Amino acid sequence: MEEGQVLGLNGGGHLLGHLEATVSKQVLLGWKVVVVHYEGISTSGNFYKNIKYLAFLHKPLSLNPSRGPSPEPSRIFWRTVDGGSRCPQGCGSEAYTNISLPEHLAHEVGWKCQAVTATLEEKRKKSKIHYGKKKHLMRLQKQAKNNVKKKTDKYTEVLEAHGLLV
Repeated sequence: MEEGQVLGLNGGGHLLGHLEATVSKQVLLGWKVVVVHYEGISTSGNFYKNIKYLAFLHKPLSLNPSRGPSPEPSRIFWRTVDGGSRCPQGCGSEAYTNISLPEHLAHEVGWKCQAVTATLEEKRKKSKIHYGKKKHLMRLQKQAKNNVKKKTDKYTEVLEAHGLLV
């Protein structure tokens, strides 16, 4: 591994345990890991286990409920990574400083503005779909130009010979 290599992972749609195993493995190998969109991490298992997990997620804060829920999604993922992969040689404690869970959106906007973050996320998803369609249309347009070029090569040569096509 070269110095300064960073592995960026999108947590949305991944299973909690599988993502935890991947992150732990890469961190112990020496990579710096950045996980984003950890709010969209899924869990699997039986119904009772998921009910306990959801109850933990919606546990109110005992001091000031207006400050939002106590277990933030990044802290839940951090606890899973920390508890699920203890290294008996002691190399895990310094290795886990290479995990970064950026919470800039949650802390800058705040938990009171979840509607704003949801709107921004919807805009991001729509723009991703729009860009995919645009890329597909550009690919089709390029292919059509190549198909037409084969048919018009002889006319292009005549126009260039008379100086009408620059």
